Amino acid sequence: MSARRFLRKLVIGFLRLTAVVLVSAACGYVGGRLWPLDLNAPRYPAFPAPRIQGNRLVVPFSPGVASAEVAAFNDQLEAFLHFEYLRGREARSGNDTSHILLTAFDTPKGPSYKIFIVGDNDLLTAVPRLAELEGRNLIAHYELNTWTEKDFAYYRQQSHMFDVAYGVPTEQKLESLSSFQLLPALARFLVFKSQTDNRVLDRSDAAPRPLTREQATQLASDILAVADFYALPLDYFLGVGAMENDYMDVDGDLTHAVWKKRAQRDDIILRRGRKRVMVSNYAIGTWQITRETLRAAHQLYLKDKRDYTRLPARLRPPRELNLNSVDDAVLTTYAGLLLRGLLDHFGGDVERATGAYNGGVKAPNPAYASGVKGVAQYARRVLEHATALDDPSGSTKNPAIAPSPAPSADSNPTLGTPAPSAATAPQEKPPYRRADD
Repeated sequence: MSARRFLRKLVIGFLRLTAVVLVSAACGYVGGRLWPLDLNAPRYPAFPAPRIQGNRLVVPFSPGVASAEVAAFNDQLEAFLHFEYLRGREARSGNDTSHILLTAFDTPKGPSYKIFIVGDNDLLTAVPRLAELEGRNLIAHYELNTWTEKDFAYYRQQSHMFDVAYGVPTEQKLESLSSFQLLPALARFLVFKSQTDNRVLDRSDAAPRPLTREQATQLASDILAVADFYALPLDYFLGVGAMENDYMDVDGDLTHAVWKKRAQRDDIILRRGRKRVMVSNYAIGTWQITRETLRAAHQLYLKDKRDYTRLPARLRPPRELNLNSVDDAVLTTYAGLLLRGLLDHFGGDVERATGAYNGGVKAPNPAYASGVKGVAQYARRVLEHATALDDPSGSTKNPAIAPSPAPSADSNPTLGTPAPSAATAPQEKPPYRRADD
C-alpha cells in the first residue's frame, strides 16, 4: 500500500470519528433540553436568616419549634427516672422545666423513649445552655431538632401522660408486691441512683463507678431477701442505702478515728496513749457501717435467735468476724440487723430509728431521718408504679404499649433526617394519642 493511500484512509477515518462525536454531542444536548432529568438531591430545612431582635443578634436554627434531643432510652422506667431527675435539678437552679418533655416512639425493636428540651430558636442562646447542662453531666449529648406546632402540642400532651401514669395512686401497695415483681424495677432504681450520685456527676478521679445492671440485680435481690427476713420497711431500708452511699461499694470517712481503752483483733492502731489507743474507724462498703459499729452488729448477730438458714448462704455472716475482709453481701445483712434492732429499740418509730442509724441511739439525726424519708417516699412511688405498668394484667395502662403515631409530614425530628414512619397495622388508640390521628 502506497503512502498516499494510507494517508487518505487515515484522514477519512478521523473525519468519520469526528462526525460521530459531533452528532452524539448534538443529540445529547437536544435530549437534555427536551427531556431534563430530576436529580435526587437531599432536602434540608430552610433556615431563617439571622436578624436583630431588640438589641441583640438572633441566629435561628429551626423553621418551626426549636428543640433538642438530650437523652434516649429503651427502658421506660429508666427514661422516666432521668426525666424527673433532670427536671428536679433544673427546678432547683430556678429554671423553667415545663419545656422538658419525655416522648415515646415506636421502632422495629420496640418502644424508644427520648427526652427533649424545647428552647429559644437561637443558636447563640440554645447551644450555650445545652453545653452548660452537658458540662454539669446532666445530659450526655444533645442534637438540635425542629418541630411543627402540631407536633409540639402532641409531644407535650404525651409527656403529660407520663406524669399522669406515674402520679395516680396504684391499686397494689409496696407491701403487697412479691420479690419477683419488685426485682427488675428495683435493680433499675439502684442503677439510676448510683448514676446520679454527686461524686459520679463530678467526674473526679476519685469518683466511684456506678452499678452495672448485674451488680444492681444482685444487690436488689440481697436487699429484698434481708428486708423480708428482718421484716423491715423496704422503702426506708432503701432510703438508708441511698443516704449512705447510693448503693455503691466504696469505703468512706477514711480519716475517722476513735479512742479505745485497749486494742482488739483487726484494729488499725493510729496512736497509743498511756491508757488507751486511737484506732481507725472508717465506714465500710455500701451501707457505710463503721468498723466499731460492725463489731457491735456482729455481737447482735451472735446473740440473735432467728433461723439464718432462711437467708441465702452468701448473706449469712460468719461466726468469726474479720474486720479487714468483710463481704459486701454480708454487710447488707448487718445493715438490716442494725435497722431491725433500732426499730425494736424505738418501738417501731421509723423516723427515730433511721435517725439513730446515723447519729446513734442517744442523739438520732433528724436531718438524716428526713433524707431517708424523702428517698423512701420516692422509692415507694417509683416501685409501685413501675410494677403496675409492667404488669400486663394490671388496670394501669402503660403509655408506651401501643405504637406512637408518626409526626406530621412537614416535621423534621432530626435535622437533615426523615421523620419516622407510622405503623401500618391498625391499633387501638391509647389516651395519649392525638385526636386527629
